[in-house]
Amino acid sequence: MADYSMEDPSLGHFPLEDGESILAIFQPDLNSHSAYESGVLVLTNRRLRHRLGDGGWSEIPIEEGLHLERAERGGIGELRALKAGQSVASWTHTLAQARAASDLYDAFNALRAPAGAHAHRRSIPEVDEWEPSNPLEGAPLLRLLGLARPHLTAVSLGLGLTFASTAVGLIPPYLTMPLVDRVLVPGAQGQFRGHVSDAYSSVAVYLGGLAGAAVLAWLLAWAQGAVLAAVTERMAADLRNRSFSHLQRLGLQYFGGKRTGDLVARISSDTDHLCAFLSDTLIDFITDLLMIVSTAAVLLTLDPLLAAAALASFPPIAWLIVHIRGTLTHGFLRGGRAWSAMTSILADAIPGIRVVKAFSQEGREIARFERANQRIVDVNTRINRLWTFFWPLVQLLNQLGLLVVWAVGAWQVLHGHVTVGVLTAFIAYISRFYTRVESMSRMLTATQKASAGAQRLFEILDRAPTELEPKHPVRQPEIRGEVAFEHVSFRHGSRLVLDDVSFRVEPGRMVGIVGHTGSGKSTVANLVCRFYDVSNGAVLVDGVDVRRISVAEHRRHIGIVLQEPFLFFGTLGENVAYGLPGASPARVIAAARAARAHDFVLKLAEGYDALVGERGQSLSGGERQRIAIARAILVDPRILILDEATSAVDVRTERQIQRALDAVVAGRTTIAIAHRLSTLRKADFIVVLRDGAVAEQGPPAELLARDGEYARLWRAQHAATGDTANVAPEGEDDELDRPDAPPFEPGGLRLEPDGNGTLVAVESGGARTRVTPRRCFPFTHPHHFVSLVDERGHERICFEDPHTLTAASETALLAALRATTFLPIVRRIERVTALDARFEWHVETDRGHVSFVVEQEEHVRALEDGRYLLTDSHGMRYLIEAPERLDATSRRLLSRFS
Repeated sequence: MADYSMEDPSLGHFPLEDGESILAIFQPDLNSHSAYESGVLVLTNRRLRHRLGDGGWSEIPIEEGLHLERAERGGIGELRALKAGQSVASWTHTLAQARAASDLYDAFNALRAPAGAHAHRRSIPEVDEWEPSNPLEGAPLLRLLGLARPHLTAVSLGLGLTFASTAVGLIPPYLTMPLVDRVLVPGAQGQFRGHVSDAYSSVAVYLGGLAGAAVLAWLLAWAQGAVLAAVTERMAADLRNRSFSHLQRLGLQYFGGKRTGDLVARISSDTDHLCAFLSDTLIDFITDLLMIVSTAAVLLTLDPLLAAAALASFPPIAWLIVHIRGTLTHGFLRGGRAWSAMTSILADAIPGIRVVKAFSQEGREIARFERANQRIVDVNTRINRLWTFFWPLVQLLNQLGLLVVWAVGAWQVLHGHVTVGVLTAFIAYISRFYTRVESMSRMLTATQKASAGAQRLFEILDRAPTELEPKHPVRQPEIRGEVAFEHVSFRHGSRLVLDDVSFRVEPGRMVGIVGHTGSGKSTVANLVCRFYDVSNGAVLVDGVDVRRISVAEHRRHIGIVLQEPFLFFGTLGENVAYGLPGASPARVIAAARAARAHDFVLKLAEGYDALVGERGQSLSGGERQRIAIARAILVDPRILILDEATSAVDVRTERQIQRALDAVVAGRTTIAIAHRLSTLRKADFIVVLRDGAVAEQGPPAELLARDGEYARLWRAQHAATGDTANVAPEGEDDELDRPDAPPFEPGGLRLEPDGNGTLVAVESGGARTRVTPRRCFPFTHPHHFVSLVDERGHERICFEDPHTLTAASETALLAALRATTFLPIVRRIERVTALDARFEWHVETDRGHVSFVVEQEEHVRALEDGRYLLTDSHGMRYLIEAPERLDATSRRLLSRFS
């Protein structure tokens, strides 16, 4: 036996046999009684060796019949060695050692696998290291200075103006010395040498100098304030931009542990405090500091003894500031957290108002808000007690200092050491000095509040993204769409969500992921999208580990439809085009058609320009889902992920969505995660998950024939639904199964008026169909994209440019549009009267005078081209075509809502 020196100090003196090598080391940190106790388990290519409590080693030879089992429960993991079904050893550990235990487990299985078998572990690609945004830890306000670098020229100009303004501010007291000593005192004593007119001339000269200095100081202060205020406002905006853009880079794990209200408060309220500090407090602080230093220098020049007396109160004030600064910062941090807690209640209660009212819990939410609000009051009260004691004490010390100056100055005047003019100037300087000291002390609360806000913001900026970019990314401008999971394990916090999951999806095929709730189905989608990174194993796209691909490039090939589709506040067209903002209206319409959303959009008065409420609450669940499908279609993904896309809708809506999906999945690699098995009727392959592991996989028919987990799920669902899962309500099934009417051929199509805003479409073969015209984009593209809808509500044709029609057909089309569109044009706004939270508008339109009530400010909507659309309480709409051409009164009234 040969001894080999080991680099790991936990092994100590570890003997190895000839040809023996270490494969993995695991350090269990609990004993059999779940008490903390360190140990070492070493896997070699020949044996398992465990160090005992007395320092000795026990070993288990690796031979036929030996295998390992791994389990986790209640925050404790266990690794057990079994032989012939009997436990021969076990090792327990906390979750801190779970990764090492998993590595040893994988290495053992790889050792026991047949030669040439695929290894479980893949090397983790090199990724770019995250560096903190600034190394100045513990000095949040100093870190803000880094934001000034892009604006260095303007900052330098502002500081130069500050120096100049401070210097000019020192002139007036200095001019009072000769005015008093050479003119006023001699004149009062009858000792002025010269004519009285000379005295008046001297007074005029000195007063002119004082006035000139005052005007120059005002001009410099104005220029300084304008320059530095603009710079600091831009710096605060840069900080908001950096904070929000960094939030977008952070992974879902970060957001899973944060409340929305807290993040909103940090980027809004905390940056507002910083903006106030940078634009006002910091400028005043610099000015005050320069004035204090320069005043002290002038005082020492005039008379050192008087200067010492004048500055005697400054050291205790500085000592007070240093000692209460930390207390104030701590208090403002607590206040920021209390404010975030209150904002979080708003972020919960307002989007969830439907649930609150459904369960009559308004009183409970009010009580929650009142408790959070009281917490803010309590925290701020403690701060205010300290603060209201501090600054009056500063005033008292300054008053005492002024008395000392008067006493010392009077003594020196009486003994002839200084003149009355010098004492007068000294009093003027010291008054300014004390005023600046008081001003600086009052800034302390704003400074510490800004420091607390900066600290909370840098907590975001210093957080490293979890999905880091690879150092040398693999380029994949085009992909075939093959997706493979190779021995994937994923841990979310203390929970092992996926455990050694492997499957493969051929390009253009559809795989269904099924299993009970909590089995890890949605985690599969998250790993494919790289919302999270695997703990073990690898997710491959076209044979390339997704961690080796740029995150943005990888996600560009993926479209996802979630169980609860999220729509942003904006128009329907903007939501469809969210993944491809520059998409043309024609592409938006094509995607909506493929998702079977186009017909219901045409029923809306504003078409694709219709605003959807926050999270799409103005639409039904099925309509939101179809808009989400259209959004996924528009980016033309090679990989489509459907995460419970139809589980939250009724059977009829499910069938409508399923028909939309049938057209979408064709030719795309599709991963469909479903609880309702009827949505997987076209799946080529099924993967059944149970407790995070693959229970079985294969074609649906084969899995049913096996009578395993999938067959049991299938029977359970059909038993629960009475085999009616695919049956629509009576009278509606025919409507769903009826094929859509064929579109009109544009060649030879004529349009004839039929009265009441309808038309008759006459095809080249003579067939006549009654249709109604609808503008797809009535506000953003009012003269393009006009659809004809038949009596069943189905679109038969869409004219991208109606001018391509014959003159007679175009005339009939425009006349029908005018007849079905009532949109008064506002010429003048006479007055707007507030009615509680509503507003009564009195306007003059192209159709006469009218008054109406606007329920919310959001119903005064600014369009992208500068026009405004008003919507009253009855849903009627009014258009302001050219706000700049309104009269002054109308523009002023409109500006209240712009």
